[in-house]
Amino acid sequence: MEQNGGSFLAVRRLSGHHHPSPGTWVTSDVVSGSTAWIGRGFSCVCVQRRDSDARISFDLTPIQEECLQRLQNRIEVPYDSQNGEHQEALKALWHASFPGTELLGLVSDQWKEMGWQGKDPSTDFRGGGFISLENLLYFAKNYPKSFEELLCKQNGDRALWEYPFAVAGVNITFMLIQMLDLQAAKPRSLIGAVFLNLLIENDRAFDILYCITFKLMDRKWLEMHATYMDFNTVIKSTRRQLERELLLEDIQQIEDMPSYSFLAR
Repeated sequence: MEQNGGSFLAVRRLSGHHHPSPGTWVTSDVVSGSTAWIGRGFSCVCVQRRDSDARISFDLTPIQEECLQRLQNRIEVPYDSQNGEHQEALKALWHASFPGTELLGLVSDQWKEMGWQGKDPSTDFRGGGFISLENLLYFAKNYPKSFEELLCKQNGDRALWEYPFAVAGVNITFMLIQMLDLQAAKPRSLIGAVFLNLLIENDRAFDILYCITFKLMDRKWLEMHATYMDFNTVIKSTRRQLERELLLEDIQQIEDMPSYSFLAR
């Protein structure tokens, strides 16, 4: 998994079609979480440092280690345009997005209609890896109504220059991996520890959180009357709300997050 974000495109809305124009999207900065609660099954050691900065270390049970490792294994898989499984997943995403419309090829101008930067989507997976494609496909299959609303920008008073759907999805995957610090050997933040408990309850918690995040981001986009220049601000606001919700004391499973109610099947 590469640590740097890539270049992204803005999308101008003309008669319901997407027309890319150059822009740059930057992933959000780190937002510190609360210490409302530690979560079940963790042994926590807090090391106090200067200016009240605290480093939190969590020891994992074998079950927690196994659960985290499975997700990390997914995160570490890069997208491979020569891999048959990856090719089939990309085709499945197209058919879930545009049922009844024939895909002319894995390299085609058609992909721009989904919000990829160019005719070859594989070039956009650099920041998110294969899991970012899995996230999009999970969203399409499990919450098709919300997926279509976001893909087609059906709701709200939209800006002339909109965010490109697919590339936004890759960026969200990257942001969540950074927010939850999922490439570390064990949680190094309260947010990461809380999420690991949710992952133990449901091994698809990351995919569901992705869907929640995408829908929440779009709602904030509309609330803020955002355009492509505001994307980084919207992502930061989305991240802050996710962190607040994850630290609520009554969150026992990922579906308990208040923003989960925004999703529709």
